[in-house]
Amino acid sequence: MRDVLGFHADEVADMLDSTVESVTSALKRARASLQRHRPPDADREPPPASDSPAEDAIVAKFVNAWESADLDALVALLTDDVFMSMPPMPFEYEGRDAVARFSASIFGAGRRFDLVPTRANGQPAFGAYLRTPTGISHGTGLYVLTLAGDQICAMTRFDNSVLPWFGLPRSLPSP
Repeated sequence: MRDVLGFHADEVADMLDSTVESVTSALKRARASLQRHRPPDADREPPPASDSPAEDAIVAKFVNAWESADLDALVALLTDDVFMSMPPMPFEYEGRDAVARFSASIFGAGRRFDLVPTRANGQPAFGAYLRTPTGISHGTGLYVLTLAGDQICAMTRFDNSVLPWFGLPRSLPSP
């Protein structure tokens, strides 16, 4: 609840009927455990700092590519081993070509989206809203990007039911 949803330690402690110290300690242990189980990735560059000009540049390129359905620009942002998942659905795509084919199927169907920025687990994230002929864009999900250097190494798409958790509306009015 702290890392993913952004709650403060005192809020989590209240929700769990616990102390701030035990919540903080549990989070430290969980982070350490995740770090120990993370596969070594010697070739992967670290992500740019949050809200840095480098992160902002990648995010701006992603938004431009996604909203304009520019498949070539999107693919240029992806690492060779990019991984895309869509929990809780069992759909996973690994590698630039597989993610490109999936994205092409979305863009090729004539769908266009508006993206609204947020953050999830400290990473850039976007509420995705499908444009409709009525002018109202309907929320279709939340995309969370994992960055490596100046590229995207993972994209996770969550169902639209999570949008309110990030302060995002279910639909956007016409501009």
